[in-house]
Amino acid sequence: MNKLSTKLAISFFLVVLIMESLLMYYLHRSMINTRVEEEFSLLLANGANHRDVLVEHYSETTLKHISLMEKNGNREVMITNKTGDIISSSDYSYTIQAAYQLIIKDIHNEKDEIIVSSWRESPYIMSVHPYKVDEERQGYVLMLQNTGSLNQMVDKMNMHFVLSGVTGFVVLFIVYVMLSKIITRPLMRMKEATEKLSKGDFKVSLPDLGKDELGELASSIHKLANDLERLQNDRNEFLAAIAHELSTPLTYLIGYSKIAMREGIREEERQHYIEIIGEEANRMKDLVKNLLDLARMNETAFDVSKETFLVRPFLENVCKLVASSYSLKEIQLELVCDAQLQIYSDRTRLEQIVLNLLDNALKYSNENAVVTLKAESKNGKIVVSVKDTGIGIPTEEIDYIFEKLYRVEKSRSRINGGSGIGLAIVKELVSTLGGTVEVTSKVGEGSTFTITM
Repeated sequence: MNKLSTKLAISFFLVVLIMESLLMYYLHRSMINTRVEEEFSLLLANGANHRDVLVEHYSETTLKHISLMEKNGNREVMITNKTGDIISSSDYSYTIQAAYQLIIKDIHNEKDEIIVSSWRESPYIMSVHPYKVDEERQGYVLMLQNTGSLNQMVDKMNMHFVLSGVTGFVVLFIVYVMLSKIITRPLMRMKEATEKLSKGDFKVSLPDLGKDELGELASSIHKLANDLERLQNDRNEFLAAIAHELSTPLTYLIGYSKIAMREGIREEERQHYIEIIGEEANRMKDLVKNLLDLARMNETAFDVSKETFLVRPFLENVCKLVASSYSLKEIQLELVCDAQLQIYSDRTRLEQIVLNLLDNALKYSNENAVVTLKAESKNGKIVVSVKDTGIGIPTEEIDYIFEKLYRVEKSRSRINGGSGIGLAIVKELVSTLGGTVEVTSKVGEGSTFTITM
């Protein structure tokens, strides 16, 4: 009973069986009752005809004529006088008269009626028809219908109903097999596919089930398998990249710390190694911070608090935060923004976005270059862009730069200090704030990152 196919089959069988049984019982009783009523009506009609003929033409000839009409048939007729004695009968063997003598003697009906209706138990059904010509010539016309043919008809009908019931069960079984093939088997295959997914096996194969609900479910399972496989691959690559990113500064830290602790090296060399250790420690600190930011964003563990504020003072404060870094590399940072421009956004998250873009421009720009931070209003939206004149991004790489830990020209990125996390943070934050980020770039001429909110 734990299998869906079994439950479906039993439920289907019970429902259809009950409906079919009730319907067949109703039809069976209705057809039999209708046929019996027809026999009763026909018997009453024949008896009434004989009675009418007898009343209009009462004579010995008429009595014999009525008896002869019902001779050698399924019906019998008997005519009594006012004392209950049979004065004419189509039954010359007197068998019927003897069998129904008590009933005949006890008749006192004043209208046409069926007086024996038990067609299953009795060999005849009987109707009575009173007649009266005068005070002396009166009595009853008794019509008897043999129930043998009626019972044969009912038995034949019962046989047909039994055959119909057996046929119905066969049809139900065929329907069950079809349902099992069309519905339950695909569901069982989907169950097996989900079990494989739960065990980490994403190579599932399901048949094309068309455009119905089962087909949509199969397509969803296929999509889920592909998404899970991609997520697993992304996770493995992400963990491998993190391990690689952390192992390099750790190697430097361990190696240069051992060198710095050696005895007999010059103080200038020791100081140089200590500075390298500090730089690698800071780089590892920034990497860990960015990884934590990504983890928080993936868990949606940060709140967004929007407000309306002036853009230029906000961007001026951001420029002050990076001014020293830009000065050390002798890169000029220009701000272009209207003093009255306003934006409705989250200050903290927008600051994080702009800082990451400015840091990215700083890392990939040469000395004495120019970086332009620009904000303007276009078509009712605020557009913030960061344009640099750095190394640029190859066209085939642009679609991947916002992926986690992806770096263009990895050897050059390491020299410039890039970890491949900053732009992933930018994309996540911009999406959270309801905006879009785009990039245009040309190798050797620089890149422009555009945020639209």
